[in-house]
Amino acid sequence: MQLSFHGAARGVTGSRHLLATGDRRLLIDCGMFQGLKNLRLRNWEPAPFDLKTIDTVLLTHAHIDHSGWLPRAVRQGLRAPIHATEGTHELLELLLMDSAYLQEEDAAWANKKGYSKHKPAQPLYTSVDAMRTLKYVKSHPFDHWLDLGDGLRARYGNVGHILGAGFIELRVPVDGGEHTLVFSGDVGRYDVPLHRDPEPLPACDTLVIESTYGDSEHSHEPIADQIQRVFKETIKRRGVVLIPAFAVGRVQIVTLILRELMRNGDLPEVPIYVDSPMAVDATLIYSRHLYDTNLDDDVANDGRSELFPREVNLCRTVHESKQLNMREGPLVIISSSGMIAGGRILHHLARRMSRPENLILLSGFQAAGTRGRSLQEGARFLRFLGDTWPVRCRVETIHGLSSHADRTELQRWLATAPRQPRRIFVVHGEPETSMAFAGTLRKALAQGSAGDAAGRAAEVHVPELDQAFDL
Repeated sequence: MQLSFHGAARGVTGSRHLLATGDRRLLIDCGMFQGLKNLRLRNWEPAPFDLKTIDTVLLTHAHIDHSGWLPRAVRQGLRAPIHATEGTHELLELLLMDSAYLQEEDAAWANKKGYSKHKPAQPLYTSVDAMRTLKYVKSHPFDHWLDLGDGLRARYGNVGHILGAGFIELRVPVDGGEHTLVFSGDVGRYDVPLHRDPEPLPACDTLVIESTYGDSEHSHEPIADQIQRVFKETIKRRGVVLIPAFAVGRVQIVTLILRELMRNGDLPEVPIYVDSPMAVDATLIYSRHLYDTNLDDDVANDGRSELFPREVNLCRTVHESKQLNMREGPLVIISSSGMIAGGRILHHLARRMSRPENLILLSGFQAAGTRGRSLQEGARFLRFLGDTWPVRCRVETIHGLSSHADRTELQRWLATAPRQPRRIFVVHGEPETSMAFAGTLRKALAQGSAGDAAGRAAEVHVPELDQAFDL
């Protein structure tokens, strides 16, 4: 039995973990690399393993850095069933079709403006590739065992984070017994609006755990205080608040919080516009799951059948988006993408970013090499849409809205296991972050645990890209 890491290894994106056991080859997640150009170029490279030999794909959740390379893989020969939770299945159709559309749109724009080195520019994959991929997806409820053949079985446990996100408990027959692996995916936070707390970690021999915030703690300053402080001056100056936010999960949380603050009188009533077809569709999907086990009970107990009240304006069409660009403040525009990688937020930035009365409010993790990270680091110019644009408005970050667990919350989740794993692999973090979290785990496990069944302290590894381990 061998486990190899072909993405999100000493990096945040591109999750692809390959488990080979006997004659079976299972791919856990199939994500797209994002961020720096050298990372994005990896999306164009062939997989370092034969995609035609993959028997099963298991997805932890629908975010593009975990699922977005699937259409490219299918184009290159992947023909395996793709397993996901019911919520992930619904969001996956939305995200993959949107990703394909953006790929096609970016290629068309590059050809129109002539700034691509390739003649003509080609999309990484097309809408047809995405539709073909969706035919392989099979959905399952949480806590339901999947028979994967040859004695292998798997089930999902709710891990919070976004709708449908789950850790994968995978049991592999070995030497008359079973070897249990758990893949965390992205671990959600505790005591946050909208999403449930992560379910306890089951006993396992091998754990693959994310570390996006493994070297830091989220701010405990109340979200309301942060928002009031940064909104106050902008609204007074009749400015526009631009919030780049991930269409799935983040848009819904940010809008929910803003509406509650306005309803309670903590913020003045100003129009809120969600300008993203994908975010609008994701909100409708979230609304369909208000009364099942995916989302926090407090949202459903509010007596609503939809996530947002009517005072929140949902913009789906290009015409609606263009009309919005002509409106003056004060108002709030929430649009994807969260790291300003593409989408309608670019056109809003081009229109509003040069005006000092406006505010760009970042609401989550900004990977190295993204425009969001550049803004956080004080960039005075951004390049997009084939041009260079000045940054003259105010830029702030709301802390504590991340859907990722921080260092303490990751340790809290790990401590819910009945016993510690024999091996832990730390992934999904920038190199220094993953190394720091691995060190934290080694110290905590050595000091605070009796070890595994044989009394041994867990091995903690930070795999390199394409590194393989015999289990």
